[in-house]
Amino acid sequence: MYKTQALLSNKYITYAVGLGLIYAVIDLLMPLSYTTVYNSFIITLLVYSSCVIILPRVTKFLLVDKSLYVLPVMLSLYSLAIITIVLFRIEYSRPTLIYGFSTVLIWLLISARFNRQAAILKLQAIDNFTLSSFNHNQHIDIESIVPPYNLAQIKDGLVVNLHKPLTAEQEKFIADCSINNKVVYHSETIKEMIEGKVQTTHLSENALNALNTNPSYWLIKRVIETVLILLSLPVFLPIMLFVSIAIKLESKGPVFYTQKRIGQGGKPFQIYKLRSMEVGCPKADSKFATEEHTRVTHIGRLIRKTRIDEIPQFVNVLKGEMALIGPRPEQESFVKAFEQEIPFYGYRHMVKPGITGWAQTVQGYTADTDTTREKLAHDLYYIKHLSFWLDVNIFFKTLKTMLTGFGAK
Repeated sequence: MYKTQALLSNKYITYAVGLGLIYAVIDLLMPLSYTTVYNSFIITLLVYSSCVIILPRVTKFLLVDKSLYVLPVMLSLYSLAIITIVLFRIEYSRPTLIYGFSTVLIWLLISARFNRQAAILKLQAIDNFTLSSFNHNQHIDIESIVPPYNLAQIKDGLVVNLHKPLTAEQEKFIADCSINNKVVYHSETIKEMIEGKVQTTHLSENALNALNTNPSYWLIKRVIETVLILLSLPVFLPIMLFVSIAIKLESKGPVFYTQKRIGQGGKPFQIYKLRSMEVGCPKADSKFATEEHTRVTHIGRLIRKTRIDEIPQFVNVLKGEMALIGPRPEQESFVKAFEQEIPFYGYRHMVKPGITGWAQTVQGYTADTDTTREKLAHDLYYIKHLSFWLDVNIFFKTLKTMLTGFGAK
């Protein structure tokens, strides 16, 4: 068992075994001599290879469990494959795609389980910070080392608090690690990786500089998100029509709900949502989402849990007021209050607000100033680490919530 686990912890061996397994299953159940079966076999191999490439990149944030992303990633890639089949009129075999999907899903889940131990980040630490605060995470293992230091002790990297005093011997060892391509982590960086948030008590000059985003990526991001929205309309428009009818049948009032929110650069705009609450409640705009549960309708609970109430914000994205992914836009009255109470709150307006975001998928809805301060820490983490793969990570987190309701708060 140990030898099997050791072999399957090698990503190349795992990938090769998966290729062989897919071929064996499809060749056993369907004759590859048929063009439809062969095409479906090649599509399955492409999807499997894409999953192998994408999953490690998506799951590097927050040291998450890769198995939680397998199904959302596969569903997305198979959806793209089906769209490609329809657009280019590729001959295919439905049973072969089903057999391939099942085989890939089962194998990726099995290999993720075997790789779980290998995926643990094994770090050594110079003990000038509190180690106990890092040991509660199952995906990281930090052990303290003492003099005499040896490069052979360092496995995945060295952790040290670079802002605290170090002896001459410790400084030399840190330099030796860097020269010999041993990764040196600042302890606050590891904490940031584990918690998925940036501390907001004070921000250093380096942290503030890290919040300056790449304008080139924002252009690419806008193009990608616009294309995704246009491609998804045939799926989401029927859903929105069905939900609109249900809203009208359950309670009186408009189907859509608009509200002023604060966007990029502190500029206000009107956000669009499917109505999830009873109408006629005074001062509804001044309440936290968690304080509105008594007003939420039956259909409203469902569309909130699955995020369907956010679909009309596709219009905001197409207008350039929002992005698919970014910090959630806040009400104007709350923004004014939070800017007085929470340091650096205005920095979340450096980027366009999103329909879904890192804070929303990690934390959920806020209930008071303290949870909003926590939400800001997650928002700043997103801005600091803004990248294609972080956006993809959030996309799959949101997709998982929409499919299962798990993770919605």
